[in-house]
Amino acid sequence: MRPVSRLANYAVFPKARTIALCFLAMASLFFTGLAQHVRAAPSSEKPTVVLVHGAFADSSSWNGVASRLLAKGYTVVAVANPLRGVESDGKYVAGVLDSVHGPVILVGHSYGGNVITNAAAGKSNVKALVFVAGLAPDLGESAATLSGKYPGSTLGPTLAPPVPLADGGKDLYIKQQNFHAQFAADVPPAQAAQMAVAQRPITEAALKEPSGAPAWKTIPSYFIYGSRDKNIPPALQPFMAERAHARKIVEIPGASHVVMISHPDAVARVIEEAAAATSE
Repeated sequence: MRPVSRLANYAVFPKARTIALCFLAMASLFFTGLAQHVRAAPSSEKPTVVLVHGAFADSSSWNGVASRLLAKGYTVVAVANPLRGVESDGKYVAGVLDSVHGPVILVGHSYGGNVITNAAAGKSNVKALVFVAGLAPDLGESAATLSGKYPGSTLGPTLAPPVPLADGGKDLYIKQQNFHAQFAADVPPAQAAQMAVAQRPITEAALKEPSGAPAWKTIPSYFIYGSRDKNIPPALQPFMAERAHARKIVEIPGASHVVMISHPDAVARVIEEAAAATSE
């Protein structure tokens, strides 16, 4: 005897066919509605935190901050800032921003502040700028002109003789014997000595290069810095923060220029606050 096909079964049992069709229709409506609900639900995705170091530092300067953010479930990218020039460094970081899916909290230390305010221009995925002992230049301002706006920077005399480059430029380093007191006074001596050995040079031209249009005029900003910064005058920080209409300004009493190394908890908290504001 030849087996009866499913189609034949439906022909023999019209009531069963009707029930099956109703079930399929209901299931289709259910899953369509579920898909629409999922698409409409607000995203709980945490923003990616992109960290940009400044002159005489490298990406490892963010280790303490990064470990705290990673523990909270953030994706973190510590960019290797070329330190060759404001425009070229800004374009390099802009390329990193383009590779990140979803919202970004962009963080810059020292000269890295110049870089992030140029890199973020026109980037809709950058939701906040965090300046960590960072420079926030206006159009046409340079690191050199800003640092000279107020007394307090003692960087100049601690610089080693410039290293000549093949293109006619000059690389700048801090003398190793002066690095601890100048750059990282509140970091243990042994750690500061390692930092001095591994410091990344910046070109003299980069410190003098005028900044482009500032992203802090359109993107919310946050500032945190140390009261004993010897690279960037502490008095400069509230000036920059106030003209940027910063959402938060934090001064760490007694902290040096590398506040992200000596006070990673405080820096991470400011970054988390900036990230939380993006979901409001």
